[in-house]
Amino acid sequence: MKLFATVSLFILYSVSAIAGGEQINEHGARATGMGGAFAAQSSDASAIYFNPAGLAFQPGIRLLGGTTLIFPSSSYTDPAPSTTKTNMVSQVFYPSNLYGTYSINDKLVIGLGIFNPFGLGTEWPSHWPGRYLAIKADIQTFFFNPSVGYKINDQLSVGIGVSYVYSSVSLSQATLTFTDSTERSISSTDGAVKLSGNGSGFNFDAGLLYKPFAKMSLGASYRHSTKIAYSGTISFSNMQGLTKYTPGGTGGTSLTFPSNIFAGIAYDVLPELTLEADYQGVGWSSYDKLAVNVSDGPPDPHTNLPRQTSIVQIKDWENVYLIRFGGEYRYNDHLAFRAGYIFDKTPQPDKTVEPLLPDADRNDFTIGIGYTMSHNVTVDAVYMLVLFNSRTETLTVNPFPGTYKSSANLFGVDVGYNF
Repeated sequence: MKLFATVSLFILYSVSAIAGGEQINEHGARATGMGGAFAAQSSDASAIYFNPAGLAFQPGIRLLGGTTLIFPSSSYTDPAPSTTKTNMVSQVFYPSNLYGTYSINDKLVIGLGIFNPFGLGTEWPSHWPGRYLAIKADIQTFFFNPSVGYKINDQLSVGIGVSYVYSSVSLSQATLTFTDSTERSISSTDGAVKLSGNGSGFNFDAGLLYKPFAKMSLGASYRHSTKIAYSGTISFSNMQGLTKYTPGGTGGTSLTFPSNIFAGIAYDVLPELTLEADYQGVGWSSYDKLAVNVSDGPPDPHTNLPRQTSIVQIKDWENVYLIRFGGEYRYNDHLAFRAGYIFDKTPQPDKTVEPLLPDADRNDFTIGIGYTMSHNVTVDAVYMLVLFNSRTETLTVNPFPGTYKSSANLFGVDVGYNF
């Protein structure tokens, strides 16, 4: 048994969970209620995320903050003849957003946004069949994004921003071990591996908003890729006969979060009804391979090789897209209703689908409501249903065959205050 491969692959899979199809785009309840089709409007402070050019048309001082509760559900079914089904442990995640904007004059607006565009996690039962690949993963990212919007004229505006990005990861899995150092008898109890690390980086974003006439607006924005350099520690427990060969220690890697392009068109079909369609392109081809550096452990006298060592793995993720449709119906001056649909294509090729963050093409459906309590205070709420396509992998393509089926329920709320 070559434990060094198991240990190194754990680190690889651990970091790849960050790079999974778990991009979070729900950074404003109003926009989410319209299926995230908001690049051509960007008419509240969440423009800092969707299209900073939209800031230029927002006078005064504005604050907007809220959160989205995410309730994911996933199951794995062994291939025939077993067909044993394992359900993921129930969890709740709450990516949050906070925005503030200030109009310096009628042309120039500045703002600051804080949000979590990559993250989530998974947790499987401790004795499930895939425990040697994953038990628990918790991934977080925080973007601190100052932005500027400038209105060239009443039809055209531009925007730009920069972001400081902080990311952390904590993961665990089981591993096979031996009862003693002779390595003749595999233990009936598993060893455990835990990894934690953090890193930071920078990126920039820019946007354009054009209103050719009163009923129509066109918008586009770009957010650059973000390279994060991670450093962290790996530790082992209950390794029994292999304890001295698995000392743990420090390690590091780098990961590039993808670039994003938004482009949309919004049109006032009626004075009270606005519809928008958006295209979002995500540059996941940046995740073509992963090189992990970890301190070598002592050589095993049976193989003369270390049981923990650095490794490189090919990932070959693909650039993908999302198609977004949404609308807002303003019932009166206080109440608005919203709905939307999203098709979201997975970047994961068949050969690298794995249980840390199993992904698949998905269809999302949203409904939302907005209420203006006064001239100053707004409240927006949204519900989203995410339906992943069932995904079956075979041994000829993937080293961990089986069927994954996932879904998620999201509930979001934002409260805004305009001075």
